[in-house]
Amino acid sequence: MMAPESRVSSCACKGIRSCLICEKYKDKGQLEAGVPKVVHHFLYDPETRLAICKDAKAASFFFPGVLLWDNFISEEEEKELISTMDQDVWNQSQSGRRKQDFGPKVNFKKRKVCIGSFSGLPPLSQKLVLRMQQEPSLAGFQPVEQCNLDYHPQRGSAIDPHLDDSWLWGERLVTINMLSNTTLTMSLENGLSELGLAEEVQVAVHLPRRALVMLDGEARHRWKHAIHREDVHERRVCSTYRELSAEFLSGGQQAQLGAQLLNIALSFQGTPI
Repeated sequence: MMAPESRVSSCACKGIRSCLICEKYKDKGQLEAGVPKVVHHFLYDPETRLAICKDAKAASFFFPGVLLWDNFISEEEEKELISTMDQDVWNQSQSGRRKQDFGPKVNFKKRKVCIGSFSGLPPLSQKLVLRMQQEPSLAGFQPVEQCNLDYHPQRGSAIDPHLDDSWLWGERLVTINMLSNTTLTMSLENGLSELGLAEEVQVAVHLPRRALVMLDGEARHRWKHAIHREDVHERRVCSTYRELSAEFLSGGQQAQLGAQLLNIALSFQGTPI
């Protein structure tokens, strides 16, 4: 399942980012071959919340900060959400992704937020946010930004290991995974000294179709997260919701701006910007 796309000869990749579209036009000698490195692979077990070593060469360890909610949305809701998204424009993004943004315009380097044309989260998200708030770990969750991302293997879609901003965005990151299963890879490049592992450590978190995943605590602030190209087998669409940091909430230095953003976001009258 894939929305119609116009023919493109370029993409939105910049710097070290690349996708299958731009790689066709690059000199193969310019593409980094990649130096083989030692990586310790673990698999996250949502029932025990343990990261289990795939080759049993290292001990399992408790992996906090990940919540998985299977079947968060129904098949009918998924169909309605995707149909609605595909009626709006998908903008090209880096690494073969397409995106739709519902949020304020932000310059993270200069730490500036501009309301601009932000008109709120989309209408269909209202019932989903209310459902999220029924989970104790998501009590009081009030998202002020929603980003829809579209991945497809034909574009070589991926997102590199990264930590989300913590100046504007708060403790909990919430994502709804749609259209296909995938794997969220959590990683520590400098290893895990607690287990005596000096090389990179990766924990694979399997994301079922229509599931919700929340990251907080160490999974939010210490471990980078990524979706690797090889883990996108079919079209995948996800919606990520972000709440405000303490600086923008009651008592914070920018509480007034935060209140404005929340009032707009939770009107649920938004269109992509």
